[in-house]
Amino acid sequence: MFTPKYPPQDTAPPAATAPVPATHTPAPVQPSAPAPVVAAPVSNRPTVQLTPGTALVLVGGGTAVVLVVGAVLVSMLLAVAITGMSVAVTAVVLRSILNHERKH
Repeated sequence: MFTPKYPPQDTAPPAATAPVPATHTPAPVQPSAPAPVVAAPVSNRPTVQLTPGTALVLVGGGTAVVLVVGAVLVSMLLAVAITGMSVAVTAVVLRSILNHERKH
């Protein structure tokens, strides 16, 4: 359960090396049958291309998310503060009314 899951190995062909110059030119050989076409294996990882426009959109989107989350958090804090103040004022008024009734 806690063992890491590794992605499969890339199956890209090895990098081509520079050809070695030949000392003699062999005679061309006529193939009797066409050579089979072998397709290069395709990597199963998606390719992400980051252009300047995409980077600008990502920065703008991130900034907008931070501003919205900040505004929501500040408004929630303000709502809690206003509610606390109103409860405190209500408690003081009720205490004053009750003390006034006891004295008379």
